[in-house]
Formats: sequence, structure tokens, C-alpha cells
Amino acid sequence: MKTGFRVRKYKHPRLRFVVRGKVNGQWARKYFETKAEAQTYSEQKNIELLNQGREGIEFPSSLRVMAQDCQFRLQQRGKTIADATAHYLQHLDAIAKSCTVNALVAELLKVRKADGASARYLQDLTSRLKRFAKDFGARLVAEISTQEVDEWLRGLAVAPVTRNNFRRVLGVMFGFATGRGYASHNAATAAAKAKQIDSEVGILTVAQTAKLLESASAALVPFVAIGAFAGLRPEELTRLSWDEIDLEANLIEVKARKSKTARRRHIKIQPNLAKWLTGHAKATGQVAPTNLRKEMKIAREKAGISDWPNNALRHGFASYHLAKFHDAAALALEMGHTDSDMLFAHYRQLVKPKDAARYWNIVPTSKRSAKIVAFKAA
Repeated sequence: MKTGFRVRKYKHPRLRFVVRGKVNGQWARKYFETKAEAQTYSEQKNIELLNQGREGIEFPSSLRVMAQDCQFRLQQRGKTIADATAHYLQHLDAIAKSCTVNALVAELLKVRKADGASARYLQDLTSRLKRFAKDFGARLVAEISTQEVDEWLRGLAVAPVTRNNFRRVLGVMFGFATGRGYASHNAATAAAKAKQIDSEVGILTVAQTAKLLESASAALVPFVAIGAFAGLRPEELTRLSWDEIDLEANLIEVKARKSKTARRRHIKIQPNLAKWLTGHAKATGQVAPTNLRKEMKIAREKAGISDWPNNALRHGFASYHLAKFHDAAALALEMGHTDSDMLFAHYRQLVKPKDAARYWNIVPTSKRSAKIVAFKAA
């Protein structure tokens, strides 16, 4: 068998034998004093050649040094050269398949709309993603790093909750990109969250709620009563129509297309709410009056409520409901939450039981007049 490394005699006073073979396409020689040393070296090289092939024996020393250095650095993190190679190849594949942020945003919005996402959700996605696309629109998605996303979020100069909402939406976008093979990782999920300090939930007192109902016009009463005693979100309440209110079954239906979460749900009509709606109910039409903003302004002024807490009616419903009925799971379903964690975090022990009892006893004194309010004995 013809081998790659051979021993030859060499004319030298001391180094009398030479081993010659090709390495990296070039003839390499190594000299020895004795034939035994030369034969041992030749046999070792030929064994390497048989075991590793010529590519292994010809591996450049510079690459050997590089490989050893890389392996040492990767070992510190529990990884190997093979791991690093696989990861980088995945990144290169993503670059090859990637698209621009502008194209990704357009595709994501199209898919979410086709999937039946609510108009409110689509509007939120559109406004936030277009703001991101203003700075990154021409960039390939796969090339955007977490550090870049993090720095962009910090540079928004917005409140912590707003910054976290942007981070959430970007997480949706990059998650969609990884699912489609446009990126190898989600660059938003590792971005830092802004520290949020929860503000106290503001609600109307029992007296303020009663006074507001007393001050409301006949056209406004159902809107206020449903907000206070059924807890619909403001946007859900403005879309609610009378044919979605079943006084016989004591249920209000929030249709999926009108819900913030795009999920249909039912809300129980409590006895005092039923009394407020009786006499005002219609077969069809919107519950909210056409001049809602003006009607609410007049009613608040007449009721003497100058400080209106954010989402006051819905928050009041949740607070008084939890204090009266002690059923967080049922309340979460009626409010359209996926679980009761938020309820306990924001509404637990917000009002006293005696105030809750008074709240659910706010009723009109006359079926013909919803402006006269009385409290039944708790």
C-alpha cells in the first residue's frame, strides 16, 4: 500500500534520515538522527492520514489555534463549536429568508385581520408597529438585535405602562416573524420591561353613583346604569344595542365583534339594574344617546362630580361586586378577563361590605322616573 509519509536517507553529519509527505498541498519534511525515530514518526502520520483523511492531516495550524480558542471560550458557557455553528447557520438561513420590517408589519396586520381580530386590537397594532417601522422599516427583521429594540423603547420618552405596551406589541411582531422563518429569535422578549408603579383604582362613592343617576337625562340613564351595574368597557357600552339586552332572561350579551378581546360573553342583570332598565327598554337601537359626551358632561356637573376617575363606572362595578358577592371567578368572566388575578390585585378590599350592600340597592323610586333615587334598606 502506497503511504503518504516515507522515510528517506539524508546526507547530513547528524540528521541522517528525513520523513517527507504532503501537508496543505505542499511537501513537508522532518529530519531525524536515527532511522527508528524517523520510522515511528512516519507511521504516526500515516495512521493519522488513514483515520482522519488528508483534510484532517492538512488542517492549517492557524485554524487549529482558532478552533482551540473558540472551543475554550464556548466551554465557559457550556457550548461547543458545533452549537455555535448550528446557531449561526440558523441566523444566516433567517437572513436569507428574512423580509423588511415594513413588509412584516403589512403581512402581520393582514393575517390578524383575516383571523378575526377586533378593530380595537388592529388599531393598537397598527399605531404602535407603524411607529417602530418609522425607524426600522427598511431593515431586515433578522438583523435587528435585542439591544436595538431595548434602546428604541427607552428612547420613546413615554410612561412605563405605554413603553411596556409597545414592548408587548413588538413581541407579537417578532414572534410572528420567527414563526414564519423571517428571524431566528424574538428580539423583543429579552428587552427590558419598564418598572410600573400601580396607581390606585378610582371609583365613585355610593352617593356619587346615586347622584349621577338622579342627574342623568332619561336618554342617558340606561347607559350609566349598565356601566355602573354591569361593568361593560366604555367602548363596549357605546356599541351595545337594545336587542342584546334580554330583560326576561336577565342577561346582557357582549358580542365578539364588539368586545375588546373578540370573545362573546354574557353578563347577569342584577335586580337593581333590571329596575333601571324597565321603562327605558327598546326593541332596537343603540343604548348610548347620540350626544353621549354632552349628556355625560351635563349629568356630572349637575351631580357635582368634578373629579372623574378613569373608567369610573367599570371599576366601581368590579369593586362593589367583589365586596358584595365574593365570587372573583364569576366576576372575571363577566368583565371579560381570562383569570381573577387582576381583580384581586386591583379591587380586593377597595370598598367596605356595608357600602357594597348600599350600592346594589340603588334603585329608582318610581318606574316612571329614573331621576328619583332611593336606597333600600340593606
